[in-house]
Amino acid sequence: MPDIAALACALPKAELHLHIEGTLEPELAFSLAQRHGVTLPWPDVQALRAAYDFSDLQSFLDLYYAGADVLRARQDFHDLTWAYLQRAHADNLRHVEIFFDPQTHTARGVPMAEVIEGIHGALARGRDELDISFRMILSFLRHLPESEALETLAQARPFLDRIDGVGLDSSERGHPPAKFRQVFARCRALGLPVVAHAGEEGPPAYIEEALDLLHAQRIDHGVRAIESEALMERLARDQVPLTVCPLSNVKLKVYPDLRDHPLRDMLARGLKVTINSDDPAYFGGYVNANFTACVQALGLTEPEVLQLARNSIEASWVEAARRDALLADLDAAARRWRAGPA
Repeated sequence: MPDIAALACALPKAELHLHIEGTLEPELAFSLAQRHGVTLPWPDVQALRAAYDFSDLQSFLDLYYAGADVLRARQDFHDLTWAYLQRAHADNLRHVEIFFDPQTHTARGVPMAEVIEGIHGALARGRDELDISFRMILSFLRHLPESEALETLAQARPFLDRIDGVGLDSSERGHPPAKFRQVFARCRALGLPVVAHAGEEGPPAYIEEALDLLHAQRIDHGVRAIESEALMERLARDQVPLTVCPLSNVKLKVYPDLRDHPLRDMLARGLKVTINSDDPAYFGGYVNANFTACVQALGLTEPEVLQLARNSIEASWVEAARRDALLADLDAAARRWRAGPA
């Protein structure tokens, strides 16, 4: 019987839904706390990891923002990003598009330059040393007023040469995409492509708002589209990419069990679904762990795994030549798999 999980792990892939702050493993959190003389609310690594028992998105965000306090200087953001890139390389990720949340840091007095230059420096190193191309996506925190998002955009203007797009994340309930219509219009006027979290805890209508009002090119999560037949037909017709995060959805109680996840149904309906890790330090797995879990829980087949990997590359913002090269590598990996041992 073919090992479909092994195939998934071996394929070249892209990750399109990754919050870099969500890759802060407990060991690094304690190391950075020691670097800055910060006392964390947990006595040790084991206690912090044990705290990763969330009842919903908000309970996760409360811990997420508390942990981010150890990120204070450019080197911290570099070290955080480089640690993620090493794991990405091990998972055969060839392209990554990462979110960063400047408001989480500037609100604590960390200069925007420290955040952007630390992350970008590590990404450039990953491109040169690990052959992982990248895009950086600045995300606005939706639980804060739009006026603060507009101020964040103003602070980011000197760094637009390093910012490849903007997104919308944080607490979804009670914060519809329409709340950020003005700031997203300004971003589009600056030539920045946009994405938005929608349809994780929020209803299908939030996905429609993200498409119609923010003009999002991709929907991050989007799993609750399954509740609207009209929306499912639209997403399939227009081939709007959905950056789904299966282990995250289970960890945050969007679904009680991975066997209940609609990923396979959405794929069968022709939606451009991708698999991503979201905040892997908190949710129990990076990209290959998500693929493996889905193969085991949902019974993904070889063609489905190949389609998911292909979708990740096709839905990325990488330049055409790089995209074509990655797709060629994917096809070659599939041929090697079908040929079996030499």
